[in-house]
Amino acid sequence: MKNLSRRAAVRGMGAGLLAALGGSRAAQAQERPIPYTDNELIENGHRFFGTLSRDLAEAIQSATKRWGQPNAYVLGQEAGGAVIGGLRYGEGSMYTRNAGDRKVFWQGPSLGFDYGADGDRTMMLVYNLPSTDALFQRFVGVDGSAYLVGGFGITALAFDGVTVVPIRTGVGARLGLNVGYLKFTDHPTWNPF
Repeated sequence: MKNLSRRAAVRGMGAGLLAALGGSRAAQAQERPIPYTDNELIENGHRFFGTLSRDLAEAIQSATKRWGQPNAYVLGQEAGGAVIGGLRYGEGSMYTRNAGDRKVFWQGPSLGFDYGADGDRTMMLVYNLPSTDALFQRFVGVDGSAYLVGGFGITALAFDGVTVVPIRTGVGARLGLNVGYLKFTDHPTWNPF
């Protein structure tokens, strides 16, 4: 009987330890990211984009004046094309100061007066992200593009209090205005819906 009690106690302690470890991982994954400063974003953007430093600095400062300090950002690459209806696919990494970094993928349809194709390097500023998992949903917005050979653009997408502001620079020919969404996932998929 005494031996059975010890086994039960050890099993109970082991189960409690596993629950505590699992709970701490869940708490880390759900921790609210700490905001970044303009200078940190501009420095990371310079390393990623290269020579577009003045335009990038102005875009980041414009976004932070309007939405405040982002608490996450995504650096990645994407490609898109449209003839009235369009599609966009991308992949990159989301960075946070305290809640860890994650690989992310995005895809989405658009509809509007939009023609052309482009390939972009993209920095997305993420505002009011309550946890890293909150990025994995659809963000709706309006996008406009007007460039031939190369260009630089900024837009905003929002859902449920979280705002994503893509800053894009790329090559291609694109002209138009569209309404659409980006769906963020933690794995690649061809399905934009």
